[in-house]
Amino acid sequence: MGGTTKAIVTEIEVAGRTVRLTSPDRVIFPQRGFTKADVFHYYLAVGDGIMRALGERPTTLQRFPEGIEGEMFFQKRVPTRGTPPWLATAEISFPSGRKAAELCPADLAHVAWAAQMGTVVFHPWPVRAADVDRPDELRIDLDPQPGTDFADAAQAAGELRALLDELGATGWPKTSGGRGVHVYLRIHPRWTFVEVRRATIALARELERRRPELVTTAWWKEERGSRVFVDYNQMARDRTIACAYSLRANARATVSTPVSWDELPDVDPDDFDLASVPGRLAERGDPHADIDETPWDITPLLEWAERDAAAGQGDLPYPPDHPKMPGEPKRVQPSRDRDRPR
Repeated sequence: MGGTTKAIVTEIEVAGRTVRLTSPDRVIFPQRGFTKADVFHYYLAVGDGIMRALGERPTTLQRFPEGIEGEMFFQKRVPTRGTPPWLATAEISFPSGRKAAELCPADLAHVAWAAQMGTVVFHPWPVRAADVDRPDELRIDLDPQPGTDFADAAQAAGELRALLDELGATGWPKTSGGRGVHVYLRIHPRWTFVEVRRATIALARELERRRPELVTTAWWKEERGSRVFVDYNQMARDRTIACAYSLRANARATVSTPVSWDELPDVDPDDFDLASVPGRLAERGDPHADIDETPWDITPLLEWAERDAAAGQGDLPYPPDHPKMPGEPKRVQPSRDRDRPR
């Protein structure tokens, strides 16, 4: 006899709240066979680590309701209907001036709810809900260009560590989940996005001066060569990076994983995935456990920015979807700039 199939629904207690898990057998990572339940329970297993990265931060959700080979979209606004009454949000302003209420995880139940909604990747802003216009996290994204790989990014990160040591700043590295390396600094939330981006450019330029054959700040790909690009625009408003312990939407289900400085040169980022990272975290603890203990004053970097400006090195181009900013150079690819000296 024919009939209807009853949907599988499980209710799970997370952080003192009840979170529904539906369609647990839906395959999210086809090549590895990882299901929605696997993703859901992965995020519970790395709860302390991911809450350290997400807690009280407005967060964009990268959702794959039918798995990573299906439709994907970025959710920047929490739905006004059908959400739990306890779900916390924070209002953020986009460069256009528009506003949105984004998910702002107050506890692990928020992460579990997002996983239930098909979220694979979490993209938090570098701010806290208490002040959404002043970053407390400076992010350095070391992005290998064609002809370079993770080993080059790790080498660039080592040079960055030495530079930060000279400044008295503490950097916290992690794999990107791909070929890159991210280094985070906790900073005092005193400066605007524009100022923190400016400080990041100054830091990147100093790194480039010290290792010009390895590192570049060139925004235009035709000028980067086979070097590691410091993507300074990751500090522009509304630009985000997958957080620590976030899964990445690739066939292997890799994880953006915190590592110690000592192990960074020798790790293989492909070894950090949905299956391996919970055990690593349980066995070794979180290399970023003390990240909130060392906020830093970025004044030295802003002084470097003033020095660079006086030497003719001012601002650099913003992302193409960002409004034109005061003092920003032309957003024209160098090979197409008719006014550029030849």
